[in-house]
Amino acid sequence: MSQQQLPGYAPDAVANQSEDVRSRFMTRVYLNLLAGIGAFIAIETWLFTSGLAYDIANAMLSVSWLLVLGGFMLVSWLGSSFAWKATSPAMQYGGYALMVAVYAVIFTLPLAYAEQEFPGVISTAAWISIIAFIGLSGIALTTSKDFSFLRGLLMWAGLLALGAIVAAVIFPSIELGAWFSVAMIGLAGGAILYDTQKIYRSYPADRQVAAAMSLFASVALMFWYVLRLLSRR
Repeated sequence: MSQQQLPGYAPDAVANQSEDVRSRFMTRVYLNLLAGIGAFIAIETWLFTSGLAYDIANAMLSVSWLLVLGGFMLVSWLGSSFAWKATSPAMQYGGYALMVAVYAVIFTLPLAYAEQEFPGVISTAAWISIIAFIGLSGIALTTSKDFSFLRGLLMWAGLLALGAIVAAVIFPSIELGAWFSVAMIGLAGGAILYDTQKIYRSYPADRQVAAAMSLFASVALMFWYVLRLLSRR
């Protein structure tokens, strides 16, 4: 008997597959997500133990911190876009590896600053991000509410955030304080809700790596701004 297609879902979406297929898909998605996070931690550990992290962080200090923020947001968007377009396993794994490596390099600056100025804040930010991700993922997967409306809001909020960063670079008197970090944490939370539901309702069953890439970008965005908020004096 064929699986009944759910209204509003993509025809080949995993949500329209059997329970066994859905379970395997989501398990693989989260295993790939954990693998990406593990690889990120391993790269950061190597960069810091080798001392390269501080060289990279010092190089980044030669440019505006706000430009680093803008670059991080751009990488997040490009990563999510590539995740959706990647089809073959090789493209998905290659894109995922590249994304994790780029994120690890960009994160050296806030991690080095937090490690030196606010000991212990990195683990606190990580736990807050993990708990928030688990809670938001549970909501997205168990609620009957459709979060597709967040797509437009997230797009416009992201553009406004980039505009605020550009304005702050041009006009140094503009300071992106704690309110900006709080707003971006909210943006990251919305992205987790939207992306989690999207991969279930829109992704076919052979795109688990691409789905993990999308979630990785959202988790990284959350961690970045939680860390930034906690690292303020």
